[in-house]
Amino acid sequence: MSVDLHNHTILCKHATGTAEEYVKKAIIEKIKYFGFSDHAPMNFDPKYRMKFEQMQEYEKTILHVKEKFKNDINVLLAYEVDFLNGYIDERVLKADVDYLIGSVHFIGKWGFDNPEFIGEYKNKDINKIWEDYFEAIECLAKSKLFHIIGHIDLIKVFNFLPTKDIKSIANKAIQEIKKANIVVEINAAGFRKPVKEAYPSKDIMELLAQNDIPITFSSDAHAPEQVGYKKNEIYKYAKSFGYNKCATFLKKERKMITF
Repeated sequence: MSVDLHNHTILCKHATGTAEEYVKKAIIEKIKYFGFSDHAPMNFDPKYRMKFEQMQEYEKTILHVKEKFKNDINVLLAYEVDFLNGYIDERVLKADVDYLIGSVHFIGKWGFDNPEFIGEYKNKDINKIWEDYFEAIECLAKSKLFHIIGHIDLIKVFNFLPTKDIKSIANKAIQEIKKANIVVEINAAGFRKPVKEAYPSKDIMELLAQNDIPITFSSDAHAPEQVGYKKNEIYKYAKSFGYNKCATFLKKERKMITF
């Protein structure tokens, strides 16, 4: 049983390949539940997301491949939504999808994971950056708008790590995630980044396991060849913390399955 719920399309403007190519690769990888969760539109940072007027095209495309390949795979429709105050749009929140991933890519309006703006790290205290990031994750959880939290420790992407204890920085956010009953993804994309490890780190995984917070899995693919990337490694990683079930969704209803 294989699950991969966070993947993109060319509509985000920084991915390649057709939806069919992603699905065909997922079938080869023996993925049973494959979710498209492309970057939702918002009136900020339009360079890296679809436009509002493309939502219908996106949803139609995913529903088409869902039907076409229904005998081979369960294709799911979702959005990855940036948690950014003042920019979260009701059109996205009310979309007829299977789930919504909430992610933090901005501290204030600084796109901290974008190589274009990496120089900003030199101007800030690394501990404060991490604290601000996890405060945003805490607020995301409190909003109760989302079903999954994306790459929960994305702030480590460039391997700029705090001098403070990571668990102490993240714990309040983890407690709010527990209260809100949100799923956290284990995301393989970190292996493709300078940090060279999955999201979350071992420290965060320990907190998730201690609090019995449900998980799911993601390639976070931006190209068909990335689908299923390191999937066996992240399944083994999850099992090392005592997990043997993961979440999938249908029409915003969670289902836990054995992996």
